Amino acid sequence: MSGFDAKWLTLREPADQAARSPVLLDKAIAFLSARAAAEGPVTLLDIGCGTGSTYRSLNRHLPAQSRWRLLDHDPALLAEAERRLAGGNVEFLARDLNGVESLPDEGVSMVTASAFFDLASAAFVDRFVARLAERRIGLYAVLNYDGKVSWARPHPLDSRLLGDFNRHQLSDKGLGPALGPEAVPHLSAALLANGYRVETAQTPWRIGAAEADLHIAFLRGMVDPVLEVGTLPAEVIGEWMAFRLAYVRGERGGCEVGHLDLLALPPG
Repeated sequence: MSGFDAKWLTLREPADQAARSPVLLDKAIAFLSARAAAEGPVTLLDIGCGTGSTYRSLNRHLPAQSRWRLLDHDPALLAEAERRLAGGNVEFLARDLNGVESLPDEGVSMVTASAFFDLASAAFVDRFVARLAERRIGLYAVLNYDGKVSWARPHPLDSRLLGDFNRHQLSDKGLGPALGPEAVPHLSAALLANGYRVETAQTPWRIGAAEADLHIAFLRGMVDPVLEVGTLPAEVIGEWMAFRLAYVRGERGGCEVGHLDLLALPPG
């Protein structure tokens, strides 16, 4: 899988926390609490865990004695997660995420993932859902990019740049040709076909002047993908970028980046 560095993950974490759907979070906790009451302490498997953001969001809400398995392909991110979360109820696992059939999901009540499934292919999602359904495991997958970005101060090239960026999102990130903005629709359909109860919620980042550093990092992260797609000259992209950066810290410099949260509960 294409990697993300710890600095970017740290920068985006407050926006991720603010964007999560409280309704779906409450329903995920209710499901896990019911499982714990019926079967004893629950275990969660967080795939593509990064530095442990999902754990930091959920763990304080969970039933007592809940356990976590945090899994990532990147040893540097996993080491950072272990540094931040050492001790207690967490196990850290370095695995190739392509190995759906060998996921350490024995005894797991729910798989969690943050900003993950837009990087995955349709084939990966279908194999993954089949694995979940076979074991009647719930899924809480949040902050999947949905392809929608808007700025408070528009520019004539916004839609063109965004179209190229979204086209690049469909390239292979290590799990096959990525679903990009189509991740949640495809994931929802696969889960529904397997009898799951599926709910989604719009969870956009709302970036204002206080999140200027995140805004700048997001803009800079758009440039290389758009250049790689190659429908616009570099100087035109540079002019658009200069316009955007000029307004990042201003009153009309806000930005909204679309995401979707998904909660899927097994039948029965």
